[in-house]
Amino acid sequence: MILVTGANGQIGTVLTEALREAFGEDQVLATDIKKPDGHTGPFEMLDILNTQRITEIVGDYNITTIYHLAAILSANGEWNPQKTWNINLNGSLSILELARAQGVRKVFFPSTIAVFGPTTPRISTPQHTVIEPSTVYGISKATNELWCNYYFNRYGLDVRSVRYPGIISYQSMPGGGTTDYAVDIFHQALLTGQYTCFLKAHTRLPMMYMDDAIRATLELMAAPQEKIKIRTSYNLAAMSFTPAELAEEIKKHIPDFKIMYEPDHRQEIAESWTESIDDHEARKDWDWKHDFNLETMTIEMLKQLKLKYNHV
Repeated sequence: MILVTGANGQIGTVLTEALREAFGEDQVLATDIKKPDGHTGPFEMLDILNTQRITEIVGDYNITTIYHLAAILSANGEWNPQKTWNINLNGSLSILELARAQGVRKVFFPSTIAVFGPTTPRISTPQHTVIEPSTVYGISKATNELWCNYYFNRYGLDVRSVRYPGIISYQSMPGGGTTDYAVDIFHQALLTGQYTCFLKAHTRLPMMYMDDAIRATLELMAAPQEKIKIRTSYNLAAMSFTPAELAEEIKKHIPDFKIMYEPDHRQEIAESWTESIDDHEARKDWDWKHDFNLETMTIEMLKQLKLKYNHV
């Protein structure tokens, strides 16, 4: 059986559904610190720091694969660094140790472009490069990458990881990330016709549509073990754009849409990250390739959100 932690989050919500479609609803156990709205399928309440409860769940449900998504995101993490470190690092380390001790066959860990920092090459950031993150979120993810590599080399645990760029989706609302403007802007474009962005107009960041992110995750986990050459975390890329470029794309469909800019504390975080990612290692090792670009992503987001808000 498959265990998903943080199943109520932006990625967890969609990944849980995709896993249930692939393996059967009764073969995927969703867990989180609160029960989801409209809950269907197996679910257990779980605080990721409660190692005793995790141990019980893995044993009771005969868990063979874990997708560990529970974490505090970048912007929210800066409000309480100690809590963020505890959940993001110690929670993940507990999962790795539990998987080793109880014979879990495979673990997925999501890393992020937040592991990069001001000293990292900003254009076409390579797979192997300087990693000096400036946020506690990035620090915890970078440390976890090393633990993943350690558990593979020391214990043979088949743990796999990708560095997600900013993820854009219609299924859930923003959850406290620095790239969340690229989700909220679509909601506000349809609801109010305008958006005030917390980043500057020309802040370029790597992004990916949710469909591509989920497919990348499933393809990575399905790949033969001998094809997985990197056990820290694979760079993953699809597109890079600025708030101004995204606004112009939206205006092609909503001509009266207006965007304003009021940069806040998230601007400093964004400026410490890279502008574009070189992911040729993932493309070479397990045949990764993205489907959505800025144009097709914008069309799909507006289409899905119009249905959600009953626009004609």
